[in-house]
Amino acid sequence: MRLIKKLKKFLHWKDRAKPEISLDTELYTQLAPFRLPLILTVLMMMLGAIGYIIIDDFSLMDAIYQTGITFTTVGFGEIAPISQAGRIFTITLIILGFGVFSFSVGILVEVLNRGDLIRILKERKMLYNVARLKNHYVICHHNQYTIELTRQFRENQIPFVVVDPNPKLEEIAKEYNYPYYIQEEPHTEVALAKTHLSSAKGIITLSDNIPDNIAIIASVRLFEKEIKRRRPYFIMTNASTKSDIEKLKKLGANSVISPTKLMAQRISAISQRPEMENILEQFLYKKDTPLDIEEVKVPSHSWTLFKKLKDINLPQFVKINIVGIRDDKDNFFPMPEPDTIITQGSKLLVIGSSDSIRLAKKIVRKQEKPRIQNEL
Repeated sequence: MRLIKKLKKFLHWKDRAKPEISLDTELYTQLAPFRLPLILTVLMMMLGAIGYIIIDDFSLMDAIYQTGITFTTVGFGEIAPISQAGRIFTITLIILGFGVFSFSVGILVEVLNRGDLIRILKERKMLYNVARLKNHYVICHHNQYTIELTRQFRENQIPFVVVDPNPKLEEIAKEYNYPYYIQEEPHTEVALAKTHLSSAKGIITLSDNIPDNIAIIASVRLFEKEIKRRRPYFIMTNASTKSDIEKLKKLGANSVISPTKLMAQRISAISQRPEMENILEQFLYKKDTPLDIEEVKVPSHSWTLFKKLKDINLPQFVKINIVGIRDDKDNFFPMPEPDTIITQGSKLLVIGSSDSIRLAKKIVRKQEKPRIQNEL
């Protein structure tokens, strides 16, 4: 076994990812009606082969072959001379075979008309596709927010799974290009398992109904404790009132967006500075943008702690600009002075390319200040 594992690793072979929940039981239930036609077919083949061996002294292979072409009524004729008794037996075998065939077709049509078998096969295939995802987002509930968000995710190649109880979710997914979707109530254990939440980066719930968002947040945080996840899930949701925003944050949401507030802020900013209308779309939200903005968290072991910005001088290592600092009490200081001291729990708001920001994070996480470029 160890040799096989090493060989797979050398050849970059990976075992097929398996979903956390199996539909094998449901699939076997749908296939159960086919057991009787299969048994009858096997019995007919055995009966026919034994009959030809006894009546006309056929060899075993000739008897099986003669039974097969007779039972299926393909009309190839006799492979060897058959006696009168053998012909009567052949006629009986043809009639019985036709009956078994008609019975089997009836069962097949009935099972397919119900539609459950096709649905289970499609869902089973979807579950195996979802099981291959890593660091994806689970997006709960289909609505206008979901349509726009998934479009942005596709453009930026961010993997996601949409989960919604709507029975027409398959049609919706085709219309709005959802590559992965699960038809379940988002807050249930079944939905969490089917969306492969254990390997997800976070969950986004965008329901207009606040109780739905509350139920999902509570379920995800409980699931997080059950699997003893080291890194907490990032949970984002939406709310319209201040009280709902505070309530959702207390329940465990990392970020609560108010569409009404965002729209009002955007309109206010544009009305005051019309020339800045498209700056975010051009430089921050666009795919393959040369400019990005992100918060860089300063860990407790960082060499930058309790030092002044001018002493740290991050731009000497990487092309970024620090445009703000957020302290451990969530106070934000825009355009900090060079003498500003970085305290424990601080977050640096930096602007630069994606690669530059990634390198800046690596520098800040170091315990000692890098001396040369090769140490980065």
